[in-house]
Amino acid sequence: MRVVPGWALVSAVVAPVLLIGGWTLGAARQPGGFDQVTGTISALAAVGATDRWIMTVALAGLGLCHCVTAAGLRPLAPAGRALLALGGVATLAVAVFPLPADGGGSVPHTLAAAVAFGALALWPALARAAGRRAPWVALAVGLLLPVAWFVAEMAVDGGRVGLAERVAAGAEAFAPLLVVTALRRTGRSGRTGRTGRTAPNK
Repeated sequence: MRVVPGWALVSAVVAPVLLIGGWTLGAARQPGGFDQVTGTISALAAVGATDRWIMTVALAGLGLCHCVTAAGLRPLAPAGRALLALGGVATLAVAVFPLPADGGGSVPHTLAAAVAFGALALWPALARAAGRRAPWVALAVGLLLPVAWFVAEMAVDGGRVGLAERVAAGAEAFAPLLVVTALRRTGRSGRTGRTGRTAPNK
């Protein structure tokens, strides 16, 4: 059985730390405070934001972590791993194409964010490992629900758009860690069951 390597576990752990740490520290650096219920993550990395490099680096690091984790998820189907990596690349693009200083929109930023949210929500549905498909679909549905809430808040210009985005992005950042942890536990159990003792990690 192919086992998820330790470096993939490290990247999966670092991903949510970067995201949550980035939006927390970035918000704290904004003069006069920053309302994270109404303000988006992208606003913290927008041109003109105070210390915008904090959220920019966090987003870039998050994207890289997803790519590294995808490379290490060896027991999963290639399509799911590719979609996770695509989400990572799109997250990097979100950092590369910030929102403008005037508070307006940006087509490259919006497209990158849409691809990132979509790919990072759907990858479990295509990443089925050995066993039942239902848990993977359930995980994808669980990720799509907060994304749908975020999209709805954006569509109606709701007052909780920042909160909805953080719930969606946070869930997507933690999902690879959940999968990596489960697969490593299963891999250890499989090796123990075959040999009667745990084989050393390679």
